[in-house]
Amino acid sequence: MDAKTRNVYTVSQVNSYIGNMFSQDFMLQNIYIKGEVSNCKYHSSGHIYFTMKDGKGAIACVMFAGQRKGLKFRLEEGMQIVAAGTVGVYERDGKYQLYAREIFPDGAGYLYEKYERLKRDLEERGLFAQEYKQPIPRYIRSLGVVTAPTGAAVRDIITISHRRNPYVQIILYPAIVQGDQAAESIIQGIRALERLGVDAMIVGRGGGSIEDLWAFNEEVVAQAVFDCRVPILSAVGHETDTTIIDYVADLRAPTPSAAAELAICDVKQLFAQLEGYRQELNRRMETRLAFARLRYERMQERLFYLSPAGQIRERRMQAMHLEERMRAAMAKRLVSGRHRLELYMEKMKGLSPLEKLNQGFSHVSDARGRTISDVGQVQTGDLLTVHVKNGRICARVESVEREDGVW
Repeated sequence: MDAKTRNVYTVSQVNSYIGNMFSQDFMLQNIYIKGEVSNCKYHSSGHIYFTMKDGKGAIACVMFAGQRKGLKFRLEEGMQIVAAGTVGVYERDGKYQLYAREIFPDGAGYLYEKYERLKRDLEERGLFAQEYKQPIPRYIRSLGVVTAPTGAAVRDIITISHRRNPYVQIILYPAIVQGDQAAESIIQGIRALERLGVDAMIVGRGGGSIEDLWAFNEEVVAQAVFDCRVPILSAVGHETDTTIIDYVADLRAPTPSAAAELAICDVKQLFAQLEGYRQELNRRMETRLAFARLRYERMQERLFYLSPAGQIRERRMQAMHLEERMRAAMAKRLVSGRHRLELYMEKMKGLSPLEKLNQGFSHVSDARGRTISDVGQVQTGDLLTVHVKNGRICARVESVEREDGVW
């Protein structure tokens, strides 16, 4: 049979067909592979290329830059890991490889997966929801502590509590915090302290590996923390450790020491704050009293002026001022009138005929009493009367002479 009668495929078609077979295999789409890291290279693009191997085989692996945000450690040669991801075919080279989504140190890898699965489940059920968080009382009188009776955690909590507020009562429930019995012991401690009615509760322990802290990742412990009616602060491990109850608790503290700082107020700071309030209250009271005193004085002044006696006094003063003004105006008018009268008298004096007569002038009138001011008014033989200052002179006109040029 020659090539013309057979089905002939290109290399890319074969690689594509094999890739489709891989993509249709459910197990290969979500697989966990453990082995030793070799040929690890961090590319400048952010991708990580490496090989996983065991005693009998090897597989090429790649973790793209977008997936690296979940990687909490650096891959090194010879490291034992568990990688979760998808096995697919790189069609260009015809090679299959693991496209890693998550990488865990071997031994803890399954616990990490269990942790992530429980975290997603509890979050979907609403145990992490902010609306269910209870506020931590600002001033507590009793603090419950669920932790190991011997260890740095309880010592730190007691030391900080006595330093910040020695009046707070600390009630310790000596719980088992590691091992198979730890979860049940922690739950019993939470319920026992809740029945005692403490104001707040710290649940935690010192740091350790994920296996050491696993009791605080158990679903039953998370449910007990969620159901507790007393506000709970979680304080598990060191600052970088995060457990399930950290998400469920009402408040997460990075360390037991920090939990004590958050739960217990500093009584010295409180007293200083109260003293500041007292001083501020006194200052405001003094300001209000000074304002009230000033207002009282102003009202007293207004009452003095607006009372009937004050009104009479005010009207009397106004009347006195008006009287003084009237007297001054009258005196001014009299002086002005007297001055004008004197002027008029001088004018009258200057115009008076008697005054003219006293100065040597005379007044001439005819027999009918008409004043003679022109020679044309008289004739020879007319009788005239000449008035002088001390009497009259009767005269007869002997002759009349007109003087030209006299006006």
